[in-house]
Amino acid sequence: MGDFFEKSLREIVESSASSSPIPGGGSVSAIVACLGVAMTSMVCNLTVGKEKYRDVELLVKEIRDSAGSLRTRLEELVEEDMAEFNQFMEAYRLPRGTGAECATREEALQRALRGSTEKPLEIARACLRALQLTDRLSSIGNKMAISDAGVAATVTEAALNSVLLTAGFNIPLIKDANYAGQVTREIASLVTEAGQLKERILAVVQERMK
Repeated sequence: MGDFFEKSLREIVESSASSSPIPGGGSVSAIVACLGVAMTSMVCNLTVGKEKYRDVELLVKEIRDSAGSLRTRLEELVEEDMAEFNQFMEAYRLPRGTGAECATREEALQRALRGSTEKPLEIARACLRALQLTDRLSSIGNKMAISDAGVAATVTEAALNSVLLTAGFNIPLIKDANYAGQVTREIASLVTEAGQLKERILAVVQERMK
């Protein structure tokens, strides 16, 4: 992993606001997802060790461990997404003075477009797994912190929808119609399942907050 997460929060926010194209939408969405997963981890940590939740402690620890691994992967994906964008820009800057150069550039662009689509999709898949973990936790986590499970669900679904805008932006530029169609179908599936999970989690959270 690079040193991006060694920066201060202020530095990350300022670099996101600058004229630099990185971190862009995909990377920022993954950063947001890290915070969403962190909320799930926090609810786990506020549940483990409490006598009232002794019966579910092993399951909560399992969820916590999975959330920690997922957060680590999302951190890696922030940097991988930025690297993919740099590859796309390298391909975009290739010379196009001759027919051969244009063909070489187009081939490189198409490869880069796939990479710039796959990373957002991978981030979205990680967000979906995070929502699945929060779904398992919402009915058994510490009731005093359960609103944070709702925050986790809301933030993580937003990150998923946001990062898929990046993937969707690339689709019209991809010449492989089969691949573009596959991506379009996966985006629709991810959005639908994430929305259902978020609503289910929030319903449980709202009920437990009464």
